[in-house]
Formats: sequence, structure tokens, C-alpha cells
Amino acid sequence: MSWSSPEDIYTSTSLASYLDKKLLVLLRDGRKLLGILRSFDQFANAVLESACERAIVGDLYCDIPLGLYIIRGENVVLIGELDVDKEELPPHMTRVSEAEIRRAQKAERDSTDLKGSMRKRMEFLDMD
Repeated sequence: MSWSSPEDIYTSTSLASYLDKKLLVLLRDGRKLLGILRSFDQFANAVLESACERAIVGDLYCDIPLGLYIIRGENVVLIGELDVDKEELPPHMTRVSEAEIRRAQKAERDSTDLKGSMRKRMEFLDMD
């Protein structure tokens, strides 16, 4: 059994333990970024190297390359380390081109907008 020193508490609870590791970062706007953590500061601002945005629509996905990417700490919801030895996605997911995923995202947005507008039109039927 090994005992941790008091200094280990600070590195285990901060982003320091994730330096030079591949991470998944979930942002407040719902985007998912993948990349290698190269730097961070006291505000949880982070720099990802070889970053990409993973766009998922239904069973389709695309990793859109971003390169070196700076993330403002206040936009981070979740950070997790990815196991590079394991497959990242379930086998039923299909990789598509960036153009295809953009079309699928637009179709999904349009569908959501239509549902919202239909709901607004039908509000007068609410008998509450």
C-alpha cells in the first residue's frame, strides 16, 4: 500500500493529472471535444492539441478537426480521460463526412424547430 503525500491531493483533484492525456470535454452548448490536454490555468481554461469536435446525430458521427484549441473554463461541464486502448464508440455508430453530418444536424434542428412551432400553434388548446 502506498500513502499519498499532502501535495498529491492538489494534483489528483486538478487538471494536472490529465496533462498529456487524451480527453473528452463536454461544453455547456452540448458540443463534445476530444484532444490531448497540453495546458490549463487556475480558471480551468484549457489548451487541447490535435482537438476535434465529435458531432453525433442518431447513429451517425463525424470528428471535425480543430487543431490547437483553447477552451474557456466557464464553458466546461465535464472533463474525462479517454482510454486509448478501447474503442470510443459503440459498433452500431457510422462514421460520415463533415458535409453529411452538417446536413444531418440541420435536419435535426429543422425537425426540432417544427415541433416547437407546432406546439406554439396548439397552445390555445391548453385547457389548464
